[in-house]
Amino acid sequence: MPTKNSLVLKKGWLSLAIAWTAIIAFLCLVSFNDLPTIKVKSADKYVHVTFHFVFVLLWGFYVTKSSEKIKISKMIRIVAFSIGYGILIEILQELLTTTRHADIYDVLANLTGALLGLSVFAFIKRQKTAHHPK
Repeated sequence: MPTKNSLVLKKGWLSLAIAWTAIIAFLCLVSFNDLPTIKVKSADKYVHVTFHFVFVLLWGFYVTKSSEKIKISKMIRIVAFSIGYGILIEILQELLTTTRHADIYDVLANLTGALLGLSVFAFIKRQKTAHHPK
């Protein structure tokens, strides 16, 4: 039976995950033409990797907070949702904005970030389980 602290922590992860999901949509769909540009080649790809890396971590911690055991099917769904969400954002950029356009390389960066997030998440959970066996 979950404790009160566990439920508060789980709600915290949910709030962070929802907020991050909304931030991704906002930052990907709003025009920032008036801001100075960054002179790093493919900087936006690093941003996409970071968005989906954090996305998978936050949703992963929310989904698995009530259990130390990683359910691979849940994590695969989170990665799939991350990729699907990224594709949806790309489609919306093409359809709803005049300053942004869909880019297959953004989708690949999203996939890279999601898979990195999954790898780091699994590593963290394994380390935590190894140090706190039941």
